[in-house]
Amino acid sequence: MSVALYVALVLATGVERLAELVVSARNARWSFARGAVESGRGHFGPMVALHSGLLVACVVEVLVADRPFLAWLGWPMLALVLGSQALRWWCIATLGRRWNTRVIVVPGLALVRRGPYRWIPHPNYVAVVVEGFALPLVHSAWVTALAFTVLNAWLLLGFRIPAEERALRLADAHPGGRAGTGDR
Repeated sequence: MSVALYVALVLATGVERLAELVVSARNARWSFARGAVESGRGHFGPMVALHSGLLVACVVEVLVADRPFLAWLGWPMLALVLGSQALRWWCIATLGRRWNTRVIVVPGLALVRRGPYRWIPHPNYVAVVVEGFALPLVHSAWVTALAFTVLNAWLLLGFRIPAEERALRLADAHPGGRAGTGDR
């Protein structure tokens, strides 16, 4: 894969992220119109910065460090990138209006237990983790893959997933039953 094709792949990923933000904003309006409560706003800015930085770092590392395309690594990583996109959009389709890039709880909605949520508690984050190491490794940008993986694990495990779990527990404690969040 040429550098130009790799840059096109990273740009296409950026366009996909913009599409996610459009869907997320629409879904947030729907949720807030139904009395939703948002949690965990403090980690959202760093998460956006990290994900934006991933895209920039992928291109910069390949160009500045002259990273080669290694077919034995690049093609399987491209398959993982495409698979992670499929999983992400399966999550979005499964959650429908409840999917969001933020942690938003709509009171009274039952926890989603279909689609990928039948098997994995946070399938959208599986997609994020896989894409986070696979996208840079398509063109052997191993420093970016390593840095993103470590920082993303810190954000997900230290802030995002606990914020979601707390929001779901709070929803359980209130009359009206379980509620959905951005990943469930």
